[in-house]
Amino acid sequence: MASSNGGVVGVDNPPVEQPITITTFNSSGTLTTTPYTTTLTYLVIAGGASGGGGAQYVGGGGGAGGFRTGPTPVSGGSPYPITVGAGGAGVPVPNGQDGVAGSNSVLGTPTPITSAGGGAGAKYSDGIAGGSGGGAGSGPPGSQSGGAGNTPPVSPSQGNTGGASDGGGRSGGGGGAGAVGTGGVSGQSGPGGAGTASSISGSSVTRAGGGGGGVMNAWGHAGGTGGAGGGGNGAIAPNSSAVAGTVNTGGGGGGAGFPAPIYAGSAAGGSGVVIVSEPAGPYKASGIWDMNALYDNVKAGTWTT
Repeated sequence: MASSNGGVVGVDNPPVEQPITITTFNSSGTLTTTPYTTTLTYLVIAGGASGGGGAQYVGGGGGAGGFRTGPTPVSGGSPYPITVGAGGAGVPVPNGQDGVAGSNSVLGTPTPITSAGGGAGAKYSDGIAGGSGGGAGSGPPGSQSGGAGNTPPVSPSQGNTGGASDGGGRSGGGGGAGAVGTGGVSGQSGPGGAGTASSISGSSVTRAGGGGGGVMNAWGHAGGTGGAGGGGNGAIAPNSSAVAGTVNTGGGGGGAGFPAPIYAGSAAGGSGVVIVSEPAGPYKASGIWDMNALYDNVKAGTWTT
């Protein structure tokens, strides 16, 4: 009920302040924004790709899923669909074929934010383009090129190019969100490119690292390590298997080794993730103020509406 209070009349409402709200989607779902949200900050990472499969030669590392972050306008109290992309499936022993691309992740706001799935690591050919590009496989006819990153192109860039192979049994690492995949060189297949750190969830976490290239240990070469941020190591046949990208990081999977069938299969890419941060909302003041309090707040610049 309205009451007299020295010149200001109002309804005695409890003060309301909307806190910061952070929501993490490890699988697809629906985001319903809080009542006073008009702009949110997002991190959208697509699924990472699997490494290339090796039946005769060694496979390149899988590219990381596209990594996009920034603000976007929304309406308070509204539902928005969320799609979290799956990682690409590994190539089984002893199939010599390109890996499998990761799937897109999408934040379905009025201006949708789509991160592209990672590009597949190659068998013994050029890497495949994607959010980050897949590493090149090693085999005839000589050196091959890594797949292009940031495909399709967005600004800022969502990923980097995969590493090249040298044609001598040393494959390239998959590209990561923060760095290109390294090419295969004498003595080692290429490591995956590093991911990118984000503090949207409240602490710094690195995600979207590229997968390492596979190798044949009998040739005396070292395997490619996965990039920081969930990238999987490449196989070192016949000693160790390729490692999958870490789930919900968008990391690329490790490339296959040679010879089949011992540890020759490639590993899957890691699934993506969508994280949303809604800022603290406006402070809703009580309807009851006396003239002294109003004057003091206006003078101090703290009067709220």
